[in-house]
Amino acid sequence: MGRYAVGDLQGCLAPLQCLLDQVSFNPQRDQLWLVGDLINRGPDSLDTLRYLYNIKESLHITLGNHDLHCIALARGTTERGRHPTLQALLNAPDCDELMHWLLQQALVRKSDDGRYLMSHAGIPSAWTSEQALALSREVETVLQSPHVDDFFRNMYGDEPLTWDDSLTGYDRLRAITNHLTRMRICDATGKLELSFKGIAADIPAPYRPWFEWQAEGSRSETLIFGHWAALECETNRSDIIALDSGCVWGRHMTMLDMDSGELHRCSC
Repeated sequence: MGRYAVGDLQGCLAPLQCLLDQVSFNPQRDQLWLVGDLINRGPDSLDTLRYLYNIKESLHITLGNHDLHCIALARGTTERGRHPTLQALLNAPDCDELMHWLLQQALVRKSDDGRYLMSHAGIPSAWTSEQALALSREVETVLQSPHVDDFFRNMYGDEPLTWDDSLTGYDRLRAITNHLTRMRICDATGKLELSFKGIAADIPAPYRPWFEWQAEGSRSETLIFGHWAALECETNRSDIIALDSGCVWGRHMTMLDMDSGELHRCSC
């Protein structure tokens, strides 16, 4: 059995299939780990989701901010940010089935052997791995409940920017979601700055990449994340692996062999 993790697909199906061909991926035998943002921006969001749905038994997915936004659009709980590349998916006869499937996915996943912890944007340094999994389950429980539409109506917004264990209600759920799906930089107190999308050299003081506040060796797991294409997979850390290499922006898609540590790339 092989295990492979791939960065943000963003509706780019051909590069994914290129990577899977490189490793002779067999969905009957192998596992595919996806860091989220499966759809939006790229040319094939509908075909990408249909392809993944057909091999769903081999997948381990964490949801990204684009995935959550698409579900909200499909359920009619928001009209903001409608993107033309999503229209074919939103109009498809199987859209409801595909969105229901996405709602069953996680925000944080841990591999069975305990080697890896994966989320879309990362894991705040203030959270233990067990806490991150528990907070992910809080959101997942609501996503799979009759209150899902209320969650999406309250999901949008940046506040609260700093995590506090005493947060409750939709402030708590929004903060969990923003940390796990939108985070890039924060200050020493953990306060997020959610508008920045650029390269690390341009980060304004006193902010730093979220992963630089985490001491090396402080977790037993290696973290896998995507979301931040401008990093081009560079964290300068062996215990924190970035996999969004900007495929949808014309660069390439990156795959990690989770057993050997080898990286595979396919131009987009």
